[in-house]
Amino acid sequence: MTHVRRLSVLAVTAALAGSLASVPASARPAAAPAAPATEAPPKSPVAVGSGGAVSSVDPDASAAGIEVLKKGGNAVDAAVATAAALGVTEPYSAGVGGGGYFVYYNAKKRSVQTIDGRETAPLTADKDLFLENGKPIPFNEAVTSGLSVGTPGTPATWDKALDKWGSRSLGQALAPATRLARDGFTVDETFRKQTADNADRFRDFPASAKLFLPGGQPPAVGSTLKNPDLARTYDELATKGVDALYRGRLGEDIVRTVEQPPVREGATRKVRPGDLTAADLDAYETKDQAPTKTKYRGLDVYGMAPSSSGGTSVAEALNILENHDVAKLSEKQYLHRYIEASRIAFADRGRWVGDPAAQKVPTKELTSQKFADSRACLIKDDAVLKSPVAPGDPRHPEPCAAGDKAAPTTYEGDSTTHLTAADKWGNVVAYTLTIEQTGGSGITVPGRGFLLNNELTDFSFAPAAPGVPDPNLPGPAKRPRSSMSPTVVLDHGKPVLAVGSPGGATIITTVLQTLLGHLDRGLPLVDAIAAPRASQRNAAQTELEPGLYDSKLRTELEALGHSFKENPEIGAATGVQRLSDGRWLAAAEKVRRGGGSAMVVQPEGHANSR
Repeated sequence: MTHVRRLSVLAVTAALAGSLASVPASARPAAAPAAPATEAPPKSPVAVGSGGAVSSVDPDASAAGIEVLKKGGNAVDAAVATAAALGVTEPYSAGVGGGGYFVYYNAKKRSVQTIDGRETAPLTADKDLFLENGKPIPFNEAVTSGLSVGTPGTPATWDKALDKWGSRSLGQALAPATRLARDGFTVDETFRKQTADNADRFRDFPASAKLFLPGGQPPAVGSTLKNPDLARTYDELATKGVDALYRGRLGEDIVRTVEQPPVREGATRKVRPGDLTAADLDAYETKDQAPTKTKYRGLDVYGMAPSSSGGTSVAEALNILENHDVAKLSEKQYLHRYIEASRIAFADRGRWVGDPAAQKVPTKELTSQKFADSRACLIKDDAVLKSPVAPGDPRHPEPCAAGDKAAPTTYEGDSTTHLTAADKWGNVVAYTLTIEQTGGSGITVPGRGFLLNNELTDFSFAPAAPGVPDPNLPGPAKRPRSSMSPTVVLDHGKPVLAVGSPGGATIITTVLQTLLGHLDRGLPLVDAIAAPRASQRNAAQTELEPGLYDSKLRTELEALGHSFKENPEIGAATGVQRLSDGRWLAAAEKVRRGGGSAMVVQPEGHANSR
């Protein structure tokens, strides 16, 4: 985000200033004019120090997490505080009305555990949820409707994480975000643009228009946006607990909004009602489950198991590349093999990954080296695979087997956010949360200050290809497949790094490319995050950011047979890294989404991140 936001948490100003001093000269942002005393210093994409670290897309949110760490909270407390603050400053990406995946490394036990806080379909949903007269309804109409809203999982995730691993109450963790919502934050160019992009939708819902279109227009850059309704919602969650949503008046307000979308009088937009009920909210539960795990270069890589496809897909692609010496490849060879490994992983994801509560997902087999080796032989140095590539069968791996019929990768919205946190005890959190599209369903719950998700549009509306089994069709209480990929890497039980990103299906390729850039190609974490990205998702064309699209590498790869299209921006990753001397390095984007915000509790100068 391009403008500096006024931090409500003034106590972290000194920490921010110190973190800027800790940035290597090559990673520092361009000098900015001196900020007024009431404003925070410019955001930094990297910070090094002790006492803990937080990295997110937003300085107010990172500051909220740092405040909690400074008061003695742990990484879980800080992650919840940061996520709640993102619900204020990044309301089009995440919030009370959404869901996500929480990956936690316990330093004392040297173990990784996860919480699946994904939204669920109503108990009445079936495979025809988005069909009318036997045909899929228009995608945009499905998005902006009550029909797309799944039971929110974010509040339950916060509550479960704090109860299992936290040291603070929900009220204590929500306090910085509550203050931020009440006092307001400074609107930057990114927030204004996202608002403008959604203005036509927001105008059709009075509560959305009142909150996000003051005076009928997107808020001006530099203005202060307050959200007193959200502050009251956070207060209610703090005093009554998450039962206020799942069994109380807050939940009643959500159900009423979904079943009777409050459209302004005179609006011509067709807004379908949903079928979310109080019974759906009451039945909602997060899932505690084992993470995915694979070995890569002697390291243990942990990710999110289904209903997310992130952990299985990242693991499979890494396993495919395990027997390649990626560090010694030329840039052309490296990108070629990375693209092809991604293509294959997405082919297998589409065939096998869905909600394991609704069908059997061969998670262990998908993440096995044996299956990856059977797929790796498809990659040739002098040829390019043609998408859609047919999936293999992880249950019965056969080298270079043709597999089932191929199916294209379905669309997945990209409005998500990711945060990473670590504490002085060595605990680490990688947490990705979302409301799906930018602006979610576009529907704000009246009087509550947050947007509802459109997460159910992550289901396939109909089978992706005729005659090909699709594990991601809607169903009762089913979780739609996700690509969120919060990832933690350990070395003999000790943390190496944690990373994740927003970006819909490009999350998988962003996390994969960041890991390869750091672990194999020798880039410092902040530079691995900043490197120009390529994203291949079993499609005819690979998406390239301008840094690659405008380079000679594109021409060299096209000569090999690759086809490309330009994508101006892919993802917005954040990460934390444990340095060899025990300090933490927090890293975020240098440019994407206006640059991220990396902070540490006690800045102590920079260090070699290798």
